[in-house]
Amino acid sequence: MKPTTVIYLLRDPACRLPEELGKILRAEIARQLLALEGLLGLQIDVSDEHANVKTPSLRDPRKKAHIAFVKVKLDSLDAHRRVEALLRAAEFVPEGYLVEESPYVEYGENVHAGPRDWPDGERSPGIVAITCLPLPPRMAHEEWMRRWHGRMSPVSEAIQPRTRYMRNVVLRTLTEGAPELGGIVEEAYPSKEHVENLYLFFGANGRLELARNMFAIFRAVTSFVNLTKLRTTMMSEYFIRSEYGGSKALAGAKAND
Repeated sequence: MKPTTVIYLLRDPACRLPEELGKILRAEIARQLLALEGLLGLQIDVSDEHANVKTPSLRDPRKKAHIAFVKVKLDSLDAHRRVEALLRAAEFVPEGYLVEESPYVEYGENVHAGPRDWPDGERSPGIVAITCLPLPPRMAHEEWMRRWHGRMSPVSEAIQPRTRYMRNVVLRTLTEGAPELGGIVEEAYPSKEHVENLYLFFGANGRLELARNMFAIFRAVTSFVNLTKLRTTMMSEYFIRSEYGGSKALAGAKAND
């Protein structure tokens, strides 16, 4: 049976320090979630002390940024309530979404990185950008998906140095008050410099190529989302229980404490 995939985007009203957030999520929360019946997979991305990278998108000064991304794979959607309860008990505000994964590139499938060779619980190399994609008010969903998957994905893959690109298509919002989204994107890059350096980020060797590549990305992005509503948060990526190495999850989490 195909697992049910749920993503929680977390806000932290307590404004805890990055080091504290990382420890709480990768140790305490991870252990509690791994103990839940019906939890088949777990990934935690967090804006910890290793993710001090300037986001490439705009920020909304009226709203605090997400500080973590928790993806759970469950044997039943009913189990998501137990996950949400644990996150709320740790004083996070979760925004939950039922999603369908649509992978575009995994580690080792392009020239920017080799296959994954690190165990569950260990921090992934580089840095990951978590981007929320709002649905435009006057566009058919089929056309929106065509522009995202059929245009944006191949254009950005040809230009940007991503090591992993996972598209999560939102099927349903699960928590009251969470903003409506069409998708949540995970984009991994080899290093902080590949995000902060424009020439690296846009795969350019000179000013002319930089301008050309920036324009190509701009056209592709604006064909299906409003740039002023696009939000990206830089995070560290941790696979806690995965098909690659679920048996090492707890050992890896403890090693990172």
